[in-house]
Amino acid sequence: MTSELRDLLRAEFRWTEPEPGSGLLVSDRSGWWRHPRILDGLGPGLAGLFPGSSPTVVVSPEVTGFLVGPLVARALGVGFVEAYRAGARRPIAEPMTWVDIPADHRGDAQRLGVRTHLIGTADRILIVDDWAVTGAQTHALHILAGRLGASVAGTAVIVDECPPEVAAGLGLRGLLTGADLS
Repeated sequence: MTSELRDLLRAEFRWTEPEPGSGLLVSDRSGWWRHPRILDGLGPGLAGLFPGSSPTVVVSPEVTGFLVGPLVARALGVGFVEAYRAGARRPIAEPMTWVDIPADHRGDAQRLGVRTHLIGTADRILIVDDWAVTGAQTHALHILAGRLGASVAGTAVIVDECPPEVAAGLGLRGLLTGADLS
């Protein structure tokens, strides 16, 4: 399914120009969520990037990670934990463990947090997201896992645009590269 999945991902992806003539291109991944074979294949496809890694939980940052992460968790037969962005909603009542991201792919500072009681020392985390450019969120989630005593099996993304040395250092693997979508 992986080569078919990659072909479908490429076929259903678009670059859009929100303001004609601006030269600013924005990724349109909406075709991915509309296509049933992509939805069916994403979980096993991303999980398959880490054969034998035996994660106990999938952790994904919002927003798109909340869609992709559960697909992978289901394929692996493990649970899912949301990594929330601070300030994106009303405060969460349960105790949270937070980590700061000095700059994301847009250069903006962020905070990511998980409900503290959902990750423990016996956990082996697979981080899942749709797209990685700088690896900043993945790096932050590695730090967060360490604070909670958990280990990280790796990071599975649909599109990996990280510099190779960053991806290697974070154990980040993707189904596609940015060049696949050019």
